[in-house]
Amino acid sequence: MKTFFILSVSLTISCFCSAQALSHVIFSNGTSFSSFYFLTDQQVVIKVSDQGKIIEWGNEVGLGRYYEEPGKLQPYMGRVEYYGQQFDSSYRGKVKSIGTCPITYYSSFDKADLAGKIKSIGTLMLDYFSDFENESIRGKLKTAGQTTFDYYTNFENEAIRGKLKSVGANTITYHSTFDDILIRGKIKSIGRFNYAWYTSFESNRFHGGLKTGTRSQIIDGVSYIIY
Repeated sequence: MKTFFILSVSLTISCFCSAQALSHVIFSNGTSFSSFYFLTDQQVVIKVSDQGKIIEWGNEVGLGRYYEEPGKLQPYMGRVEYYGQQFDSSYRGKVKSIGTCPITYYSSFDKADLAGKIKSIGTLMLDYFSDFENESIRGKLKTAGQTTFDYYTNFENEAIRGKLKSVGANTITYHSTFDDILIRGKIKSIGRFNYAWYTSFESNRFHGGLKTGTRSQIIDGVSYIIY
């Protein structure tokens, strides 16, 4: 009995440790949010847009190659299944599972603004801002499990409207229209980490390029990558 109990606890811990989770937040050109990466229990990356659409899936490449081929994943060679014609029209033909990770979607019987969006990745549940929210954040990912997301609304400075504002407790700030033309909208800080960019006032060939700050930064277990 004692052995069975220990085995049960071990299996529970193992399942918890291998549960699906947010692994990366990707930005392009230091300005625009690109995608969220969710990691499955088989270490397969599922790239998801802020609107709850699967963009791509595969295995993560090394950071060296990542900057040579931004956002590219190595093809996943395992089993991938799709929802057939017998399923609800809102997710018919969409990815049903990647390896051992099942994927579900909101159906046509759910709220209209949710239909077709990813509902779960394995055990991780996803939810979204509704059509009653500010126009700039409608339909965007609101929660993934215990992780919350927020975005800048139409009431904010023009250069940052609709941009990703926070991931959990980590706030993301950007340069506004009051800053130099080459750095407007570019990331200013992620959590406690700051970024500086070359401006039009600096006489070098890196105008608009990253001056200080790390392109890959891990904060609270999530990698933030700027390319």
